[in-house]
Amino acid sequence: MFNFSQYSDLCIKCGKCIPNCTIHRINPDEVTSPRGFLELLKGVEEGKIPLDERAKDIFESCFLCNQCVSVCPNSLPTDFMIENVRKEIGEKFGIAPFKRAFFYLLSHRWAYDLVARLGFIFQSCGFKIEKEKNSMRSRFNLPLIKKGRLLPSMKRKSFLRKYPEKIENPSSNSDSPRRKVAIFIGCLANYHYTEVGDALVNILKFLNIDIFIPKKQLCCGAPAYFTGDFKTTEKLIRHNLDYFATFIDKVEAILVPEATCTAMLKKDYREYIEHYLPEYRELHRKIEKKIFGTTYWLHNFTDLKERLAQLESPDPVEVTYHDACHFGKVFGIREEPRQLLSQIGEVKEMEDPDLCCGFGGITIQTEKYHLAEKEGRIKGEMIKKVDADFVSAECSACRIQITENLDKVGDNKIFKHPLELIWEQIERGMGKSKGSGKNSQ
Repeated sequence: MFNFSQYSDLCIKCGKCIPNCTIHRINPDEVTSPRGFLELLKGVEEGKIPLDERAKDIFESCFLCNQCVSVCPNSLPTDFMIENVRKEIGEKFGIAPFKRAFFYLLSHRWAYDLVARLGFIFQSCGFKIEKEKNSMRSRFNLPLIKKGRLLPSMKRKSFLRKYPEKIENPSSNSDSPRRKVAIFIGCLANYHYTEVGDALVNILKFLNIDIFIPKKQLCCGAPAYFTGDFKTTEKLIRHNLDYFATFIDKVEAILVPEATCTAMLKKDYREYIEHYLPEYRELHRKIEKKIFGTTYWLHNFTDLKERLAQLESPDPVEVTYHDACHFGKVFGIREEPRQLLSQIGEVKEMEDPDLCCGFGGITIQTEKYHLAEKEGRIKGEMIKKVDADFVSAECSACRIQITENLDKVGDNKIFKHPLELIWEQIERGMGKSKGSGKNSQ
């Protein structure tokens, strides 16, 4: 069993982790708080508390939002400890068949591609497609899915199948070194929200940056890892790092348009490797340095902000921005997306943009959906109060949760990734510039 006491003994019981803990906010019990989790974990390790159904229920209620880690004076990795006790739970109680099937898809691209194609063909049989929300609404009560629930709709072709592996920009200046980046797209943006990848490709072309789309990339492993399936997690870590090693010296960055994938590839891989795969330490250190969230990299390593400021924007957007937990809390990435969005319109702040939306992972979205509903409604009502046309975040998991809960609270704001909003405005600006040029002739 994992040595939980090496961390739990460092807890000074200050309680700073409790006020903004996601599960404690909707279930205010000391047991379901970071401080309570740490005490229980120590008890489980020492054999004083059985790892029974009650303990399983408690440990699976954590949203893994990282709020506790971000405010802890001793930086205790409570999320890492929860992930490890879920491994013990999985080994003792087994992982639900539907989860095992899903994790199989994550580690076998051919199977996921097949299911996605079939899903696109037959999705209208059980769901009503709502294109404006990029979603489908369940027509019936299905296993684990209530009638009327919104889920991301399937696309005709995935992002990875849509583009060639190499996209060289013909406009690159031959007198200067060519810039080249790779894209790690993430499963949701690959199969459901393909507009995110489209926008990223177009923005990089706009910046005259060559693109490499690694076709053999697999899921980062976050869904399996957060559920406790370490066997699948390790398989995906090994595959992705070994594959990244074949091209990492040929690109200046690996851009990831998903907060959760970015955190998994950088932070969670690091923690897992330190404890379970020490032979990958050096390789991961080398690769991790080149992995970036998209808006962070575009803001800090290109002149996109300056070029956006020069565009003639005919229709400035009004947007409110939600800080995805795996960017805001894990990396402190908050200003970069706002700085870019402020160049194409007005960013209107909601009451608490850092408040977790309540997605929580596959277990909370299925077996414990009542918890996601409670937290999601809080976020939905908060966003509803803002007078804006769009809500944005750099996370497709947040997109699923926020879109669903805006629907429930009766708010018609549309969720779009920052990259989508930026590219749409670039297109408008370029179109106006061309129009102005014709009129002046």
